[in-house]
Formats: sequence, C-alpha cells, structure tokens
Amino acid sequence: MRSDHLRPDRRTLLKVALGLGAAATVHLIAADPASTPSRPARAAGTPPAAAAGPPAAAAGPPAGLPGRPPAYRLQPMTGATPPRFRPAAPPVRTRPFEKLPDLGRSVVLTFDDGPDARYTPDILATLRKHRVRAMFFVCGEMADTHRDLLREMADDGHVVGNHSWSHPLIPGLSRAAIRDELGRTSEVVDATLGTAPLWYRAPYGAWNRNSFEIGADLGMEPMAWTVDTLDWTTPGTDTIVRRVLDGAAPGVVVLSHDAGGNRSQSVAALRRYLPRLIDEGYRVTVPQRV
Repeated sequence: MRSDHLRPDRRTLLKVALGLGAAATVHLIAADPASTPSRPARAAGTPPAAAAGPPAAAAGPPAGLPGRPPAYRLQPMTGATPPRFRPAAPPVRTRPFEKLPDLGRSVVLTFDDGPDARYTPDILATLRKHRVRAMFFVCGEMADTHRDLLREMADDGHVVGNHSWSHPLIPGLSRAAIRDELGRTSEVVDATLGTAPLWYRAPYGAWNRNSFEIGADLGMEPMAWTVDTLDWTTPGTDTIVRRVLDGAAPGVVVLSHDAGGNRSQSVAALRRYLPRLIDEGYRVTVPQRV
C-alpha cells in the first residue's frame, strides 16, 4: 500500500542505498495475481480518470480535447547510448540502468511522456486486466494537468518516474535549468502522491554529468532501456508487437510511449504483446528501491 508520506528513516535508507551501488539497491516485484492490488474505489469528490474505451487504431488525435499535448512533438533519439563520463564522487552514477539482469524471466515495461487523457487510461486498463505493474516516466507539465491519472497509476501499484518538466534536450541546459526541469516534476509527483519519484529518465535518452549529479541530489536513480519499440514513429501495431516479442529476454527494459503524439498503435500493441509475454513465462515486473 502506498504510504502518504516518505518517513525520515526511509529517506536516510535511500541515501545510504544510493551510495552502495546499483547491484545492492535494486529489486523487482514480480507480477503476482495473488498480491497485485486491484484499483481501489475512489473517494467521493475525486475526479475519475477518462473512460478507457479503445481508441481507433489509425485515427489522429481529435482537435481541442482536454489533455492535448503541448506544441512540441516528443520524438526520442533512437539508438542513442549515453556516453561515458569521468567518474564522479559517490553516490553519483556515470551511466543509467539499461537492463536489470540476473532476475529470471522478467521484463520491465516503461511508458514515457504522459500522462495523456486519450491514451494513458487504456494502457492502465490493459495492465490492470492482466494484473501487472509497469513504470511511467511522466513529464511535469502533463502530470500537473492530469493529477487524477497520476493517482490512478499509484493506486494500481505502478512506479511513477521523472521525465523532466517540458521534455528538453538536457545536455543543452545549464545546471540551474536541469534542476528546474527535474525538481519541478518531482514536486508535482510528491504533492500529488505523497512521495517523490525514485527514478528518472532523460528525454531523448540524452544524459550528461550534470543530469546524473542533479538526479542523484534529488534522490533518483537513472533508468534507460534495452528494447526501443520506436512506437513514436507509428510504424504499425504489428511492428511494435514484433519488436517487443523479438527483444524479450531476462531483465530487459522496454521503452514505449503513452503521450507526445498519436499513441493508438502503442495502446493496441500492448493488448497483444502483454498476454504473449505472460504466456511465454515472463514476469512483468517493476524495480523498487529499498
């Protein structure tokens, strides 16, 4: 059950864990039907999330709907791998997590750029149907608009991560600007859920030394990915499904999107590949810092 506040003793443990390194601080929660909570009923007066009806597979986003993404179109730099940096003083990392090995047949599903009222509810509904958890790396300006969806993510046991405020190219920013991008997003998540994010992902997968240092200072670990679905290019539902299933292997982290453009194909693909992963014996899991 989600705690409403991060206790002082847990803050201390998190800082100690950061100094001990990734291998000792990262664990996974397997998707277990007996222990995965179903979404609890909302309290009176809490606005419900958007209805989870299936979107048209090829339809573009309707104009003028609430939750319309900002003017920029979120397009990750595909194939980008973080460069190596001079070692920094602990507990700052020099590279993000790209996979979580030695964990059996487990897969971590991640969704970037949301939440979006047109696509996120359908993704949440599919995950709930199969009683699994995922990671959502949210942009602050989207999260601030859709706090009800943040609460729904947390209620269902998903991990809410930090994906900056406005999805900028981080290496082009000053340290103050990076802190503002990450810090404002963490503040929105903390104010909404009662706990700040413990994970962050650089927009476009473009990291630098400043982002590692500032992320660590804010209590977050960096998470990249192993399998890129390239769903932002809208390559077709079949192609997205094939990329996930072909890339599935123990400990992989799959990158998809629930906002930043027309994500109808991403929604439809998840409905198809998630049951296939489960049938093939994969546990769909989320990392947890302790």
